[in-house]
Amino acid sequence: MHKSALLRYFETREQIFLVLTAEGWREWSSALRKELAQLEELSPATGAAIFAKTLTARPMFCDLLAQAPLNLERNVSLDAVRAFKPIALNEVKVIGSELKRRLGLSSRQATDTVATATSMAGALWQMATPGPQVSALYRNEPELAHAIVDVEPRLTHILEGLITGYKAKRKYV
Repeated sequence: MHKSALLRYFETREQIFLVLTAEGWREWSSALRKELAQLEELSPATGAAIFAKTLTARPMFCDLLAQAPLNLERNVSLDAVRAFKPIALNEVKVIGSELKRRLGLSSRQATDTVATATSMAGALWQMATPGPQVSALYRNEPELAHAIVDVEPRLTHILEGLITGYKAKRKYV
């Protein structure tokens, strides 16, 4: 499709990516909740692993998660942001409700868990997928190899620590 044809339906290319981000939120949220529903019991470790697995299975969504607040929302009209934001916030709410029910997190903890998962997935994805020249540099220079990030295990570790800490905090509050 020619650019001019696309711009009949979208004001900018950033709006196209923002629409794709909204669709990513819906699709990921549905897949995450489906995976969680299959488990009789949910531990912090298992919950963290499912978050990480379902996010990293969606590379474009991870990439868009980093771009949405940094670039996309800043380069579209307020109407485009008004169309996008409620979708993302609704999915956070739906996932958060599931975390409250399944893990006993407070509303704030559940929301912060989703926010941490998605923001870290976006950031880690950027670090894991550098451009070809930087990637070659990391592979060819052993002292820089630590810059290569394996997103799924790193994200799982971070989220498990967060959820475990939240659950421990609730016991003493």
